[in-house]
Amino acid sequence: MIELDALIAQADAEKAGQMAAYHKAARTYLGVPNPQIDALVADWRASRDLDGRIALARDLWASDIHEARIAAAKLLTQARIRPDNAVWTLIAAWAPDFDGWAIADAAMIAGQKRLVADPARLDPVEGWLDHPNKWTRRAALVGTLPWAKMNNPKPDDIATRERVLDWAARLADDRDWFIQKAIAWWLRDLSKRDAPRVRAFLADHGARMKPFARKEAQRPVQER
Repeated sequence: MIELDALIAQADAEKAGQMAAYHKAARTYLGVPNPQIDALVADWRASRDLDGRIALARDLWASDIHEARIAAAKLLTQARIRPDNAVWTLIAAWAPDFDGWAIADAAMIAGQKRLVADPARLDPVEGWLDHPNKWTRRAALVGTLPWAKMNNPKPDDIATRERVLDWAARLADDRDWFIQKAIAWWLRDLSKRDAPRVRAFLADHGARMKPFARKEAQRPVQER
């Protein structure tokens, strides 16, 4: 694959070793930094129609190379895509394979835009909360972060926000550090827009969260 060869051509063995030690997931690392990936992705996106980008993203993901999976997600990160069902289907198909925060977050940044474009897709995402893979459970919260960040939410957006807060409450007993961190992250972002709602959530569910997560979620609330 020409595109994969372009990534491999920029490999840095020393950085690759550092990345493998940091991310820990058992896959190939090239040591290519994000700015270089971004530059390649920009060229690939400009030279392909949507079907071509989806096909390339699928192939890059299948390589199971760290930077290729990051690039696959970046290829699909765009606010306006019509039609976008195939894009969302591919991103959702990746979710069970998530095994670390970097690739999962890159994929769900693309996923966020598809969820905002069609909130009905939250129905299958809710099923991720019960997935045995912690990274898939976490992705349900990462994918819905736009609703925590909305400054002027409409009634439907507020209803979605409440729905995701219910999800956070369901996960509050999950002892995994990354799940707790994701709950805190969601609450922290929401506190900048609706601090009273975060206080209410913590009053109802904070005792079930790990102390570090509860403290992190409260920090911006206390500073207001």
